[in-house]
Amino acid sequence: MRQLTYYVACSVDGFIAHKDGSHDGFSQDGDYLSEIFTVFPETVPSHLRSALNIQGENKWFDTVLMGRKTYEIGLKEGVSSPYSHMTQYLFSRSMKESPDENVRLVSHNAADQVAALKKEPGKGIWLCGGAALATTLFAANLIDQLILKINPFLMGAGIPLFSGTVQQTALELSDKTVYKNGVILLYYNVIHSTT
Repeated sequence: MRQLTYYVACSVDGFIAHKDGSHDGFSQDGDYLSEIFTVFPETVPSHLRSALNIQGENKWFDTVLMGRKTYEIGLKEGVSSPYSHMTQYLFSRSMKESPDENVRLVSHNAADQVAALKKEPGKGIWLCGGAALATTLFAANLIDQLILKINPFLMGAGIPLFSGTVQQTALELSDKTVYKNGVILLYYNVIHSTT
């Protein structure tokens, strides 16, 4: 069974973006980004890979899941296939068709679609956002791991890690990295309830 990982940057107070979707405050430190892209090269959007000299195979993931708001951040910049080096799924109840033939649109039964994906062969599945999709998949016990890039600032308000209420759930810290710029990378396994 493939693992589904919610890998995302957040502020210390648990926000993944400002209310308008912007990311002011998150570290843009070159040394940090170079290190993080070495560990997770496939999370660099396709159009930036050559400029950042990112090459080689995907290490962790070969499939990416994006909510509509997350996807539209790139779309507004003219990027309709942000991760062409992976299989891309866009989850939206309001979009009628995918803006790009390389991005598969899922408009209903998100949890069922992801449960089926997890049974297919391949590397891990990356949930890159957004908060509403994360809430849906977490409630269905489909998220296996959280990898959080906790940036050293308080946002105060914004888009939270999960947009809805999630059940209290135990997490097991499996690894951590502390970067010189103050970002802490925390790897948590989700302890799914058996009841």
